[in-house]
Amino acid sequence: MRVGIISFLHESNTFIDAPTTLDAFQRDGIFTGRAMYDHYSGGHHEVSGFLEGLMAAGIDALPIFHAGTTPSGRIAKATCDALMAQMFEQVAAAGEVDGYLVAPHGANSGAGDDYRDLDGYWLSRLRARVGPQKPMICTLDPHANLSPRMVAACDATIAYRSNPHLDQKQRGLEAASLMARTLNGEVKPTQAGAFPPIGINIERQLTSAPPCLPMCELADEMLREPGVLSNSILLGFPYSDVEEMGSAFVVVTDDDPARAQVLANRLADYLYAHRAEFVGEYIAIPDAVDRAMARKGPVCLLDMGDNVGGGSAGDGMAIARELHGRGTAPSFVCVFDPESQQRARDAGVGCRIALRIGGKTDELHGAALDAEVRVRSLHDGKFRESEVRHGGRTSFDMGPTAVVETDTQLAISLTSRRVVPVSLGLMTSCGLNPSAFQVIVAKGVHAPVAAYQPVCTALIRVDTPGATAADMRNFDYQFRRTPMYPFEEIEERDFENSIDQ
Repeated sequence: MRVGIISFLHESNTFIDAPTTLDAFQRDGIFTGRAMYDHYSGGHHEVSGFLEGLMAAGIDALPIFHAGTTPSGRIAKATCDALMAQMFEQVAAAGEVDGYLVAPHGANSGAGDDYRDLDGYWLSRLRARVGPQKPMICTLDPHANLSPRMVAACDATIAYRSNPHLDQKQRGLEAASLMARTLNGEVKPTQAGAFPPIGINIERQLTSAPPCLPMCELADEMLREPGVLSNSILLGFPYSDVEEMGSAFVVVTDDDPARAQVLANRLADYLYAHRAEFVGEYIAIPDAVDRAMARKGPVCLLDMGDNVGGGSAGDGMAIARELHGRGTAPSFVCVFDPESQQRARDAGVGCRIALRIGGKTDELHGAALDAEVRVRSLHDGKFRESEVRHGGRTSFDMGPTAVVETDTQLAISLTSRRVVPVSLGLMTSCGLNPSAFQVIVAKGVHAPVAAYQPVCTALIRVDTPGATAADMRNFDYQFRRTPMYPFEEIEERDFENSIDQ
């Protein structure tokens, strides 16, 4: 038996003006066939789990197509056209297969009405091509904005169960195992989704702590019920202005779609009853810095408004300006600023120069930091991560990187590429010891936790401005459902009328 594998991963922040174009995907990786196998074999990604799980089951894995890039703005229409053409050319070239393991992100969004629900588009198109009989089993990032047509296109949907995402390979193995059982006639997966009109604040989406933890535990208990093959909590991605933005739940049963719907609705009922717990907490920058200075360091300040993992610019200086102004303790921040990096590189190690750092991408993240700095070190920006980290990556490339420091004890890593801070290699590859700092700024919300929590005495999520600002109520949506909590209060009848679309 042969099972095809397709992966298309992008988290599309539609509140960013600059579109994501084909060159971003080409830079970060478009793989087909053997190149896709070589890239993911032995890794921590769900595609790595697909490959390993199919091999263990004695099924031929057929890598067909992968495209992915760092979270950024909505994908340009021409780029969608080009990627869809390439994907389906590869599908046609692969010939007949017995099933598909597919890995969309779940928050892919492209320009134009056809592509706004881009994952629903390509999954539905793939289903139409292969017909209703061949199984399609899907893995998703829990930040997916799940659409009913995504659920309708697949026989089973399996989302990562942890945020930060440390279980991607496990979910890939689970999907491969379910595919093998399906092809062997042991089970017949059927699924149903529930779509409560409730948005979960990004600050509330840590799965190892309340309010998410009790909801995750309820889902785990449900897995022990007879006939339940899988279930998933979709926390949603609030920075995509699409009709399906918000939370969702999926339950997969063994040939019992009616029961799958009942159980998915049970999970949605829990969220409705506890919805006020998911609105969020907002700590202002001065208060966050006060808290960080009052503790034994290092303390990690999580810059929620400039969350690179949510598509933000990576050059917001709001927290850095506060730390620079105080100048009371050694602090560190990593900033995407190719221009300043090059100026520091041109000056050379040990030289002092005046820089205008950050604030160059857009007007959303505040002003730049004007400072005189000493060039501390220069690096190629490449490093590897041996531990399982958010996103499942093992190799990283920040581009040419310069570390500079101010007279106010602020160390700044200037990178040529945006980097999601999921690995301490961001610091250690540049000769920086995290324990040497009182404050470490990480431009993320939950993705940095696995790497930074072991070396920091506390992690504080900070309400900063930007394209990923924590309070979703401050964004101007055109397409979201109404009413939707917490934008509007919802009555029980609104909830009952919307959960199973």
